[in-house]
Amino acid sequence: MYHAELAEASRDTNILNGVAGVTVAVAIVFLILGINIGELAKSDEISGADRGVRVPVWERGSQDYVTNYTHGFVLEKGDYEVLETENEWNSTHVFVEYELPLEEGGAAPNGLISLAYWLPKVPEGTKVPVIAEFGPYFQEPSVQTPTIEVPGSWLGEMIIDQILPHGYAFAQVSVTGTGRSNHCMDLMGTAEQLGNDAAVTWLGSQDWSNGNVAMIGKSYDGSTPWQAAMFGNEHLKTIVPISGLIGVKELMWKNGSSEARAPIMHNGVYGSYGIDGDEEDYQNLCPDYIIGPGTGVGAWVWGGEAAGEYWAERYFLDRVLDNYGGSVYLIQGMHDWNVDPHMAVPTINMLKDRGIEAKGLFGQWDHDYPDRTIQLYERSDIGGRGGEAFPEMIRFDWMQDLLEWFDWYLKGDGWQPELHVEIQSNQGEWRIEERYPAADTTEIVMSLGTDLERISGGSNVLPDASTGPVYESAPLESDMYIQGMPRLHVEVSTSTVGGQLYALLEDCDGGNCIHIGHAIMDLRYHEGGDDLSSTWTPVFGTITAMMEFIAMDAEVYEGHTIRLTLLSTGEDYLPASTSSIVTIQEGEGSTLQLDTYNPSDKLTWVPPTCTHEDLC
Repeated sequence: MYHAELAEASRDTNILNGVAGVTVAVAIVFLILGINIGELAKSDEISGADRGVRVPVWERGSQDYVTNYTHGFVLEKGDYEVLETENEWNSTHVFVEYELPLEEGGAAPNGLISLAYWLPKVPEGTKVPVIAEFGPYFQEPSVQTPTIEVPGSWLGEMIIDQILPHGYAFAQVSVTGTGRSNHCMDLMGTAEQLGNDAAVTWLGSQDWSNGNVAMIGKSYDGSTPWQAAMFGNEHLKTIVPISGLIGVKELMWKNGSSEARAPIMHNGVYGSYGIDGDEEDYQNLCPDYIIGPGTGVGAWVWGGEAAGEYWAERYFLDRVLDNYGGSVYLIQGMHDWNVDPHMAVPTINMLKDRGIEAKGLFGQWDHDYPDRTIQLYERSDIGGRGGEAFPEMIRFDWMQDLLEWFDWYLKGDGWQPELHVEIQSNQGEWRIEERYPAADTTEIVMSLGTDLERISGGSNVLPDASTGPVYESAPLESDMYIQGMPRLHVEVSTSTVGGQLYALLEDCDGGNCIHIGHAIMDLRYHEGGDDLSSTWTPVFGTITAMMEFIAMDAEVYEGHTIRLTLLSTGEDYLPASTSSIVTIQEGEGSTLQLDTYNPSDKLTWVPPTCTHEDLC
């Protein structure tokens, strides 16, 4: 399959033999950029001459990547074919047994996890590491996926075709209550977490395994790596979460405000998984499945736990920080409509601060993989929804990047990857940051009513989202480069205890405005975070809503203006359960705070350039 795709893409055959040269000298690149290579390189081995095709990311634009196809490719073909098995897909299926606590109900204590794996045809006695994808979508009719023994078209096929030949096994794993795994669809709860940990141990303990396991996946499949990492399993050496969840509540609530899907997520969205009309369907009647809907509605009404610790059980990041000893390659779309960037930012800095080796890849794509030409094109809309960054967002070097990451963290081969953050601005430019948000920013503060003049609307934000004040800056005297998580601290008074504020931030060129960021807050959480703030007296006093925008990276050009619109809700958020008129108090106590950077201080580069004849 790999060879056929390369032929279709008119790939130069010398790449298949591992012959590639670096055509642009490192010294020239860094001289032009004014960057000291010593600040980024660990040693002279960083040079392209020493590393062959495995050059630093900022040199990859000179390499002979396939850039006219629907996804990326590795630069060199591996030495091994897939090991043939008794089925036509060359996979082997097994059930992994593990013990479920009796309080989990369902199938407890007899848990079974369904998985399939593929092996490379290596010399006898050779042990290989395992790359695995865990999720609920294998063999589920509701999402039209085939049996788990068939490699997934979204990721499995690519790993088997391109990375397995370099000496890797690959596995697909059905989480509890999905596919042929028993028990109930636990929506990332304890039962699912224990099953994932058991499967990691099984994969790392086989006689063909070298003991090292990686987990990779997007969305739900990008959340399971965080779950498994909580246990500190000695076999789990690296995880690659792509738009995954650090916690279930964190996906759907922000400062107490609820997304529209939040109250029905457990039973309404995933409840049918694992129900196929057989005698084992009774196992779906687990305690958490029964309380799921009430917990979702309760979080909207009260902003927290309705009963027990449903949400605490499904928050992963704290236990990852405490227990995990592997590495993290964190990937996030900055325009992801499904899993907002606050799953990755500032998570990447929290990992680094705990000493976990972590790299970030944050591009201006939607809910997708970094290298999917057609999907990124179809989901990137002009007007601040990724379109301005297409096609520069396509990372045709991503599969090569994965290979180099896995080689180091699963085999100890090659060179340690640079543990930086690759971030793309909304206008398409890629740059390197050591952290994100970066530490070397300059804060710009704009007061509502002065620096940001009210151009329409009154001072009241009505609970029906029909009206609210709109503020706009004077035309910028120079380009402004905004990054990270801007803040809006706004003094308000309310008619009742509660209410909600939604803030939309736009870049306007005359009447043409594009979205650059948004924030939302249930005012019961006006101090920020997930805990209810101290009470306040409506009407007679004011509170300061300390809002934080979801992560953004935007260039606003000279002559453009910054526009801020305040409403009671927006995007796909629900109205507040506590309805209230919110009155904005303008002045020095209400400010928009932007973190800016100087692009001349940054290393910027152009990845392999898209040459797809229909899209680029």
